[in-house]
Amino acid sequence: MKHQQEYRDPGSVRALLASLRPRVSRRWRIMEVCGGQTHGLLKHGIGAALKEEVELVHGPGCPVCVTPVEIIDQAVQAALLPGVVLTTFGDMLRVPGNQGTLSQARTQGGSVRTVYSPIDAVAHAAAHPEVEVVFLAVGFETTAPASALALLQADRLQLKNFSLLTSHVRVLPAMRVLLEQNASGIDAFLAAGHVCTITGYEEYRELAQAFRKPIAITGFEPLDLLRGLRACLELLEQGDIDVVNCYARSARPEGNESARALLHQVFQVADTPWRGMGVLPAGGYALREEWRSFDARLRLDLGETSPTRDCSACRSVEVLQGLIKPTECAAFGKECQPDHPLGAPMVSSEGACAAYYHYHEVPAMSASGQAVLSWEST
Repeated sequence: MKHQQEYRDPGSVRALLASLRPRVSRRWRIMEVCGGQTHGLLKHGIGAALKEEVELVHGPGCPVCVTPVEIIDQAVQAALLPGVVLTTFGDMLRVPGNQGTLSQARTQGGSVRTVYSPIDAVAHAAAHPEVEVVFLAVGFETTAPASALALLQADRLQLKNFSLLTSHVRVLPAMRVLLEQNASGIDAFLAAGHVCTITGYEEYRELAQAFRKPIAITGFEPLDLLRGLRACLELLEQGDIDVVNCYARSARPEGNESARALLHQVFQVADTPWRGMGVLPAGGYALREEWRSFDARLRLDLGETSPTRDCSACRSVEVLQGLIKPTECAAFGKECQPDHPLGAPMVSSEGACAAYYHYHEVPAMSASGQAVLSWEST
């Protein structure tokens, strides 16, 4: 909590807001890539506080939200096979696929077990050699090293009953596709600090220069987010292009070399489907050839499934691409709520729809600085 409070200090936030507003000559459109940032911006009232200076555009930065339908279908298929235990994180249980959800598969007799890390899945496989344990490995570059470590541990233990069903995706290719299309009119990016902690951010420089868009690497606390927004706004107002690291306490230009080595040892970059965005070139990771024996698709002969979109009332595809705000969907807060979601962005704790459902009415700090920010008393 000590380090959290350091980046939530109300006085520092007020001072930063006061220094920022006079420097802005027009309203800019800035996309935050990470779902954790979306929640932070709304929960702390930052979007409302800067509504005259910035229009926040919410990107596809939620790994649960972008896990493709076909992966969910294969996970459901695996869970329903005799002698198979499907392990995954709890927020994957209600993500809809063509064949329903993992939670529904459990009610149909499927074996679905929630874990806190892939190492827990390895431990379950070691303790239960009579079953095949599959870990549904999803997430950005931040969680992929843990999946790689789990596979290597299973290999060291000579486990023959552990495999991965992988859907690890890479953030930078998605940012590139969004800029190529740029249907949402993005002026700048807040890049995901936790991803850059693993990968570094040197590759972002080429992207920024190619599309003439500033990028700020930032974290999730109020001061992190405001410093990232300030960096973007200063560059935009000056007409400059750069990549600015506003998360220096964690992110380095070269990233985490140990984690990157794990990634390289187990995975290779591959064209990968993203929910709502199609197959992105170099958009994710696939197991290297030498580790294919740990591929659950091959081991369990999981069939190919057809991708589809969420139900017709759900506009989550447009939400994921920053084309609309969640509140522009007619189903938002009505047919679609966290207890009965129509699309993945309402399921996930990092989804934009869930963020709007919980926080879009959070009051902002007034221009005079007299109002109390929502998090001051927490």
